[in-house]
Amino acid sequence: MAAKGLLRFLVAFLLLVGCLGRPEPPSPAPSSAPRTVDGITAIYNFGDSISDTGNFIREGAVGMMERTGGLPYGSAIGGATGRCSDGYLMIDFLAKDLGLPLLSPYLDKGADFTHGVNFAVTGATALDTASLAKMGVNMAHTNSSLGVQLQRFKDFMASTTKSSTEMREKLASSLVMVGEIGGNDYNYAFATNRPQVNNSGLYNIGHMLTGAVESLVLVPQVVNSITSAAKELLDMGATRVVIPGNFPLGCVPSYLSTVNEQDKASYDGNGCLIGLNLFAQMHNVLLQQGIRELRRMYPSATIAYADYFTAYVQMLRSASTMGFNATSAFKACCGAGGGAYNVDMDRMCGATGTTVCARPEEYLSWDGVHLTQHSYKVMAELLYHRGLASPAPVKFPRQ
Repeated sequence: MAAKGLLRFLVAFLLLVGCLGRPEPPSPAPSSAPRTVDGITAIYNFGDSISDTGNFIREGAVGMMERTGGLPYGSAIGGATGRCSDGYLMIDFLAKDLGLPLLSPYLDKGADFTHGVNFAVTGATALDTASLAKMGVNMAHTNSSLGVQLQRFKDFMASTTKSSTEMREKLASSLVMVGEIGGNDYNYAFATNRPQVNNSGLYNIGHMLTGAVESLVLVPQVVNSITSAAKELLDMGATRVVIPGNFPLGCVPSYLSTVNEQDKASYDGNGCLIGLNLFAQMHNVLLQQGIRELRRMYPSATIAYADYFTAYVQMLRSASTMGFNATSAFKACCGAGGGAYNVDMDRMCGATGTTVCARPEEYLSWDGVHLTQHSYKVMAELLYHRGLASPAPVKFPRQ
């Protein structure tokens, strides 16, 4: 029974699926210069599918995720754009609140980058592919790790500024978002070592234990990669940096569905798997320690920790008052299988046999992995207007 329970627990660390989309131009920038909020004139964003606005699809990604290359992704905004949701993401709502145009993806070479660039790529990792490969961890989605994104940023700055002084002046009025990133590193480790159908139970348990050990070993390396990237950006002149933590993995419908744990003692009072949330919190604790060190090194900069974990849990606890249907808090709006989670990892949103809920705005989860537009809007409010990004990276006018 212990082995069976362990196997169910470890299976939860599956590959976070990305999503593709049909590229469409972002919303046009206002004809007049955007208003300035707290002196922010541009946003530079790094990360994965939580904030990718179209880079992944421009890389020419292929594979099983192609079936999410159109509707219903983007259905709330008129069509798929490469965003892994029914509509806009947190980064979009933040840009809107700052009075800036939506961030165009870096790989959209015809875009206007006057007010920022989005370097995030769905499936991206904090560690580079070579480092992960040395541990036997491979991925099929993208090679655009955080290091690759950082180099693209440097190339962009080199091509748009004439000197380091001009670059520092530009960054002094910019908001720099370093993540969310890192979750895919752990998930790829477990995906590499997931159970094999034709092997014995004992072999598979050993295989999964290897994945567990690899993921645990990765945590300090992933955190170091994130904080090192932030340090480089601060050295280049960034004065306001946001570094998000990990989501509560034990609350995510895809993981809950895969584990399907029957022991009530495995869940906390919010209905989330305790073990998975502890793993996510281990990452978050180490990350916050790294952020505190950065603050000591750069006392004149604002380096904010964005608490994605707490924001998500708050949505669960206050679902009804935040406009969600509490009975659907753990269900994917778009998916297959019905039941408590409506998630079938072999039939992701957009695949044959999947359905879409009538009111996505009442659901936290869009496809079992990513959130709905409404969830991302609430998250942005909690983080940047209600204090869960601390210290506040932007001082918004009181409403």
